[in-house]
Amino acid sequence: MVEYIPPALDWVREQVELYEGSGGTEGTTLRDTGMPCIIVTHIGNKTGGVRKIPLMRVKVENNYVLVGSYGGRPKDPVWVYNLRANSDVEIRDKTAVFKMRVREVENEPERQRLWDAAADAFPSYDDYQAKAPRRIPVFIAEPV
Repeated sequence: MVEYIPPALDWVREQVELYEGSGGTEGTTLRDTGMPCIIVTHIGNKTGGVRKIPLMRVKVENNYVLVGSYGGRPKDPVWVYNLRANSDVEIRDKTAVFKMRVREVENEPERQRLWDAAADAFPSYDDYQAKAPRRIPVFIAEPV
């Protein structure tokens, strides 16, 4: 059995615990933003352990857009490296759970369309990109 490794940051761990512990009926908005979020379960690229991260809920058709903004920090969040190494994920959207496969979107027209959808859902993404010294990665999670 693969070991679950809880998030190191208290607020992230508490968000995941509330969301999952309630079966998706509580903790479905991200921290102080009040914006809807999902839980992405993935495999750590170095540890091989199960990792979970709350991300903004950006849905486009039957897919989810995952944005590695990290608040505009200089480096990508660790989960980005995990998804690059293992594309199989599970997404919890409130009470529904889906097996999905992610891919990083490099194609510029597709990336721009998904970025625009993400920025519509959470306008701070544009601010994060403006201050980030990197191109913020965009992934799409598609049903398996």
